Amino acid sequence: MSVNNILLFFIVCGFAGACVLGGSVVGHSVGKVGLFAGAIIGGIAGVALAVWATTRLGVLDRRNFLATLLGGVGGFIVAALITVTNLSGPLIPMASVALIGLGAVIGKMLSEKRAG
Repeated sequence: MSVNNILLFFIVCGFAGACVLGGSVVGHSVGKVGLFAGAIIGGIAGVALAVWATTRLGVLDRRNFLATLLGGVGGFIVAALITVTNLSGPLIPMASVALIGLGAVIGKMLSEKRAG
């Protein structure tokens, strides 16, 4: 795994995790539905922001932007499903954030493989 993929993983996990937390805190003021809606909006925005930032920093090529974004959002969806079914403790929800970064890296790798 390249250094850029490792950086991409950590940047996407960090941005998405922070935005999920921020979105759920803001949404919580509206109620339980707001908490989940805020987390979902925050997570998708966090992935998009992270992928944009990695492109600007030169960690990610522009041609891989869309595939990386879709991979990150796919990883977020899987992470959200796992988290919602395991809310009894903090460990699994925190660990599932890694799936977001993993999805972004897989999306990038698939894009590079397709480009040849």
